[in-house]
Amino acid sequence: MPIKIPDDLPAFRTLEREGVKVMRETDAIRQDIRPLRIGLLNLMPNKISTEAQVARLIAATPLQVELTLVRITDHVARNATADHMASFYRPWEEVRAERFDGFIITGAPVERLPFERVTYWNELRRILDWTQTHVHRVFAICWAAQAAAQHFHGIPKHDLPAKASGVFAQRNRAPTSPHLQGFSDDFVVPVSRWSETRPEDIPRHRGLEILADSDETGLCLVHDTAHRTLLMFNHIEYDSTTLADEYARDAAADPGAAIPRHYFPDDDPARAPSNRWRSHAHLLIGNWINEIYQTTPFDFAEIGATADPAPAQSAA
Repeated sequence: MPIKIPDDLPAFRTLEREGVKVMRETDAIRQDIRPLRIGLLNLMPNKISTEAQVARLIAATPLQVELTLVRITDHVARNATADHMASFYRPWEEVRAERFDGFIITGAPVERLPFERVTYWNELRRILDWTQTHVHRVFAICWAAQAAAQHFHGIPKHDLPAKASGVFAQRNRAPTSPHLQGFSDDFVVPVSRWSETRPEDIPRHRGLEILADSDETGLCLVHDTAHRTLLMFNHIEYDSTTLADEYARDAAADPGAAIPRHYFPDDDPARAPSNRWRSHAHLLIGNWINEIYQTTPFDFAEIGATADPAPAQSAA
């Protein structure tokens, strides 16, 4: 089944041009199918690109998925027009009474700030708590993964001496995990962050399982079973040119900005990079959605009503 998104969302046209099957709202209404409801809390500055990146991966599933775009209630996006946000995004306070099969929280360019200095930190903490009663499965990306680790387990993040940027090899630490079904023993993932979460800070006996990591960039994927959350500390959703766009931006501000590692052919920014992570990105999101489909209640009212497994207490 194709993904169901608003007909006039820019990502709709992008995905159609790529040959991705997208369902018009009028067609979805005619189908007597209970679609999976997935929310996207988009904290990335380039809203439109991130919408397309996430929708592209979700659309690869054979299931019908309804994507709802969500924003922080009182935060004004600086890199998206007010019309775009008003037309396509719903503030979290408006959707908090609703329930979702899955909920994705993106990264944000705030990883150099202490958590408490992020202007929307308090609302994000409320959202994370809300996912434990109104969402069946959560997928947190980059800074959002760090935020969830800190909120639920008190795990700190650590500033890096230089930005970790590039495409880095990851080890498959849990080949029997349903989330890594079909994965190679090693694979590559784009990395773009100024901070890290360290494996030695992960508490034992709290339901945290390391699924993938890297010698060069540390933790990549952790399953927080107690909170039904996948923590992706990198950016497996990135397009082929996203790191190139970020490098161009960084180099314009700082001519000495480091070139993303293992990304451009021969480390030459003038050459087009190859996408070596696309298949694993589709596989990971497909596995996550399959897990949702296999376990989510048919009745929305039952989502979050039973422990699956029991959520742990939030860290102070």
